[in-house]
Amino acid sequence: MSVTVRVPAKVNVQLAVGGARPDGFHDLANVFLAVGLYDEITVTPADELSLTCSGPYTEQVPLDRTNLAARAALALAERRGLDPAVHIHIAKDIPVAGGMAGGSADGAGALVACDALWGAGAPREELLEICAELGSDVPFSLVGGAALGTGRGERLTALEVGGTFHWVFATAGRGLSTPAVFREFDRLNAGVRIPEPVASQDLLEALAKGDAGALAATLSNDLQPAALSLFPELAETLAAGRAAGALAGLVSGSGPTTAFLARDASAAEEVAGALVASGTCSSARVAVAPAVGATVV
Repeated sequence: MSVTVRVPAKVNVQLAVGGARPDGFHDLANVFLAVGLYDEITVTPADELSLTCSGPYTEQVPLDRTNLAARAALALAERRGLDPAVHIHIAKDIPVAGGMAGGSADGAGALVACDALWGAGAPREELLEICAELGSDVPFSLVGGAALGTGRGERLTALEVGGTFHWVFATAGRGLSTPAVFREFDRLNAGVRIPEPVASQDLLEALAKGDAGALAATLSNDLQPAALSLFPELAETLAAGRAAGALAGLVSGSGPTTAFLARDASAAEEVAGALVASGTCSSARVAVAPAVGATVV
């Protein structure tokens, strides 16, 4: 017997970042949108906890207990008094260290899969508690759709989305560490009074209406200057996507994946082709949003 869960990537259509808190985290107003790029997590009974991974980016995926998928299995087992003897296989398709919450997706997927495999019957509220313990982006990977994340991003409020949005994601030749990007954010803003992060009402209205043009005009990411400071070549990718007809482009989360909003499916394919031809990225992927959260398949 095995259980497979499909879980989506995310893009931050708004990432407003407050100043560093005493605990080292930052308060956020984080508008998440789940997109149709997926990892699949399969769990199978085993003699002991183990992990394998297949697909692109596998050389960057840790296969020990630091992996969020393993940590999710351990956390649920501890709460329920179960033996975490399970094999976890990650079929990878979300870029690693790319600002699209691939590791968080794997954690949420493993949690849902283990809950089903073990018949634990954990209520959704408990699963979300475990997700929040694992990391700031993990709860959204569980719920999908669109949501506003506050606190450090883990407190979610579901948002209405009135249509389908077409995206292109350009992957970079190397990753960026989220903690390193936040440290650079702090360095760049040393001595600056940072306002309390709040969600843009214009952006929320654009999402609710399904208006790509209005959404493009309101996309924002306070971490983008820090990501560009650490990875200046991303500016060339952003310029190439906009020149190819994207309505807007921005660094996805902490980067280095760059996200481009397109007018429609045809325009997205054109932008993707132009990005690859420009030589400013490793690959370009087309995806639609919103996508559902972690789902047993």
